[in-house]
Amino acid sequence: MRIGVGSTFQNYGGSMTDHEVYQAEIALADLAEPLGFDSIWGLEHHFTGYAMCPDVMQFLTYMAGRTQRVSLGSMVAVLPWHDPLRLAEQILMLDNLSDGRVILGMGRGTGKIEFDAFRVYMGTARQQFKEAAQAIITALETGVMEFDGEIVKQPRVELRPKPVRSFRDRLYSATISPESAEIMARIGTGVLIIPQKPWAQVKKECDTFRATYREANGSNPPAPICVGWTYVDPNPDRAAERARLWIGRYWDSVVEHYEFDKPHLKDTPGYEFHVKMYEGLMAPGGREKYADDYVALQAWGTPEQVYEKVVNFSQLTGADTFVPVFRYAGMPTDEAEASMRLFAAEVLPELRKHEPAVLPVSA
Repeated sequence: MRIGVGSTFQNYGGSMTDHEVYQAEIALADLAEPLGFDSIWGLEHHFTGYAMCPDVMQFLTYMAGRTQRVSLGSMVAVLPWHDPLRLAEQILMLDNLSDGRVILGMGRGTGKIEFDAFRVYMGTARQQFKEAAQAIITALETGVMEFDGEIVKQPRVELRPKPVRSFRDRLYSATISPESAEIMARIGTGVLIIPQKPWAQVKKECDTFRATYREANGSNPPAPICVGWTYVDPNPDRAAERARLWIGRYWDSVVEHYEFDKPHLKDTPGYEFHVKMYEGLMAPGGREKYADDYVALQAWGTPEQVYEKVVNFSQLTGADTFVPVFRYAGMPTDEAEASMRLFAAEVLPELRKHEPAVLPVSA
């Protein structure tokens, strides 16, 4: 397996200034290459402390200049918030600067506060995402963007710098709903798994995705990439206690940022799946149950326990890459670094030996 590191730039709980959060995240990202990780990942979010990385390509460009070999991944660039032409230029520029190290993860977005501020209607986000993805993917291959869709309309224009190499094996989409997953399988991306559902359900959806991808493209998709909120400690009791604290708080930040405890998505076309989360959270004991379930999905424990969990993720989904996130929810930097260093010393070498399963394509 290949192993990356995810940076969230989360300021949740108010114990640090935004600048201190940035210094902490950069310090951890700087450790990725010397500790032997294969990639550095950033995510895009705006306007709250949930994740203060409003320009993931800018962050990855900064890390490209501080590193030599690691890949640089977006988890994700949210397409409805961008002019597809401008984003394609940024991606190509970074890929040229980094000598072809970019892995492009794309997403549709769910945060109402972000859509509202960007003056983008959430009800058309799925169609806008589909069209923008098609336009960007073609431009990254050909160096030319031209698209005439319902929402995205771009006269033919040549992009410079030109593509360094094909993106076909380094395109991924983060999908929650089955409808979005089918769209991206037919467009031809791989799957970026950000755990929010039971792993048995994720496995089933990955099986369906592979079958749809093969039917549409005549080949198997790239192996999935799996992200996980991670906590490693040599003491199993302490690992469980700290993971429940920090990952539980992170889940609280998810609910707060996305307003999953508000009913607004009931009236928003394309977000039917997320309504189920609102209904579950509002049920008696629902918030506590969702928090417990979310913590259980992640990779935490002793080095041996974390290794077993990540291997299980890989066996269920066929993932050949795992991206642990080590700092979140206001966790002190030294605690996150200790977890990251222990993972690098004892988990990473063993995961490198793991050969991901080549899963069959369902009929």
